[in-house]
Amino acid sequence: MSNVLIADDDSHISRVLSIWLRRHGFQVICVSGGLEALEVMETESICLLITDMNMPGLDGAGLVRAVREQCGQTMPIFILTARCDKERLARELQSQGVQVFSKPFLPSEMLVAVKQVLGSTVS
Repeated sequence: MSNVLIADDDSHISRVLSIWLRRHGFQVICVSGGLEALEVMETESICLLITDMNMPGLDGAGLVRAVREQCGQTMPIFILTARCDKERLARELQSQGVQVFSKPFLPSEMLVAVKQVLGSTVS
């Protein structure tokens, strides 16, 4: 079973995503910030990180840098953002294997993207 880590300070978004992913067989761990996400990654095997861009403390971009540089993790990463410069952000993070998704998003579309990167087929 694939472990998905969701780091978002908006509990509603974490709850909706976790419901959708659990319903389709994924194990989900939810945290409210980047520092908590790094702590989880020290003890858990994570297959996919879904993070908000704008969080207090360690934001999404900082979390991506920490995951790639400090932890040496190569797992796929999705960033959720309400920023209007989504395309620029996507270009900046593309080389780090990050996909950027706009808020609001459709949970069903996010589920398809998750299944694509984790090698599952959509049911």
